[in-house]
Order: sequence, then C-alpha cells, then structure tokens
Amino acid sequence: MASITLVVRPRGRPIKNLPESITVNPDESVTQVFTKIADASKFSIHRLRVTKGSDGTPLSNNRDITVQQTGLRNKSAIDVKDLGPQISWRTVFIVEYLGPLLIHPLVYYGRSLIYRSSAPPSYLQTLTMLLCVIHFAKREFETIFIHRFSAATMPARNIFKNSAHYWFLSGLNLAYWSYAPSSPAARSSPNLLIAYLGVAIFAIGELGNFYTHVVLKNLRRPGSQDRGIPQGFGFRLVTCPNYMFEIISWIGVALVNFSLSTVLFIAISGLQMVAWAKKKERRYRKEFPETYKKKRFVILPGII
Repeated sequence: MASITLVVRPRGRPIKNLPESITVNPDESVTQVFTKIADASKFSIHRLRVTKGSDGTPLSNNRDITVQQTGLRNKSAIDVKDLGPQISWRTVFIVEYLGPLLIHPLVYYGRSLIYRSSAPPSYLQTLTMLLCVIHFAKREFETIFIHRFSAATMPARNIFKNSAHYWFLSGLNLAYWSYAPSSPAARSSPNLLIAYLGVAIFAIGELGNFYTHVVLKNLRRPGSQDRGIPQGFGFRLVTCPNYMFEIISWIGVALVNFSLSTVLFIAISGLQMVAWAKKKERRYRKEFPETYKKKRFVILPGII
C-alpha cells in the first residue's frame, strides 16, 4: 500500500524541530508515527501525546495496531503535545518503596538519638521492623522482576506526590510511633499469642499478594499493552485480590505493634485501593462485556 502523508500540528507548548508533516506506511504500526516525530523533534517517544486532529482521539503507541486501523488517511491531521520531562513507572515504584525500606531501620537503630532514650527496643518493636522491611523489600523485588507496566512513564514532577504517601505515612509516621519508648509495642510483657497470630496473618497476606502479582504479570506479554481477565485464587472473590492481601498483611502488622499509626495507614491506603479497584471493575466490564464475570465486591468479600 502506498505511503500517506500526515499533517503534524503542535498543541500546547512549542516543540522545537517538530516537522510540519510525516510520511508513513498505513500497513505499519502506529509506533512509526511516534518514532518519526520523536526522531525529528529529538524528544523521547514517551514525552509525546499524539491525538487525531479530527476528533481528539489519542493514538496509542502500540505495535499491534496499524495506522490504517486508527482511521488516519492521507492528509489527516495529528496534534502533538509535549508532556514534559518523564520518568519511568518502574523507577517511581522503586523510589516509593525505598523510603520506608530505609526509614524503618534508621528510626529503629537511631532510637537513642530520636527519642533521647537508652531503653532497648522491645521484642515486638524488633518484630515490627522486620515485618516492615520484609514487606517493602518484597515490593522492590516485585517492581524489578515481576511487574509489567501498561504505561512506560509518568510526568517526572509527580514522583514527589506519589512518594509522599509511602515515605511519610508508612515510613516516618509508622516508624516514629512504632519504635517510640511510649509505643504499645514497647511493653515488656507482650501477648505472644496475638503477636504470632499477626505474623501468620502477615505471611498469608504477603504470599497471596505475591501470587496475585504473578498472575497479573502473566496476563501481559513483555513489551505489550495486552489486557486479559485474571483467573485463579482470590480473583473468584473480588476484583483486586492483590489489594485484599495487602490489607491482610498490614492487619498482621497491626496485631504485632498495636499502633494507631498502622491503623491510620490501613484506613487511608484502603480508601485509595477501593477507588482503584472500582475503577478496574468498571474497566473489566467495559472491555470484556461478554466474557468477564462481574464482581459484587472489589476488594473485601462481603464488605466492599
């Protein structure tokens, strides 16, 4: 099929060296549109948003969709917007989890300086620190080796907003109150039955969460944006069992340290995860109207 010419128009802030038009093969993937604009403008592909000039429909940088399938024809206009400096989602996740992963040991081992106390940490405080380190070390492992991201990048400025939740709420907030000499976990005669029940619940949550992430990983081919319907343990009960198991893990921590800071973290994180889970349920129903088995509960069976 003969090549076609697309008219390129800037949208928003000026883009230096943006070509006035590009020539593409309609039988090739949409990726060539992004590549040609990126090569000419010297911008990363991920920094560009390309939309159809006719109706503003965004074009996806997808190797499985051809230019012809998008409806673009010879002399069609496309609008190009500079999204600003970008950062990879993988890097964002690594930075997010690195905060609490470092903060908990620092506060735990720096107790004498932070609290001006010579009292050694209690057994429950030590156990809390180990559980938190295990949790966030697991999250880092999953980020590097398990997760596949549907979007490659996000605006670089958003990393501060995204990291604040973890660095402050599950990092400084949880660590400061958990390892303080006045913390409920500092008592010298702990109820070990409840503590070990908390550890068992934590382990169930962590293993279930890891399993769920592996299932979600296998839905998407490397480098693709494919979406599928997840099946298996947990997915029969709720839309997002990964969030369910995440909450279970932190309930286990709460049973170990008896800190209101942990309860606060569970409550705020839970509300955010409920919003994400409801959004995902709507997406599944829209993308797979005939094959997706609708869920009544998105995150906690029998509750929400």
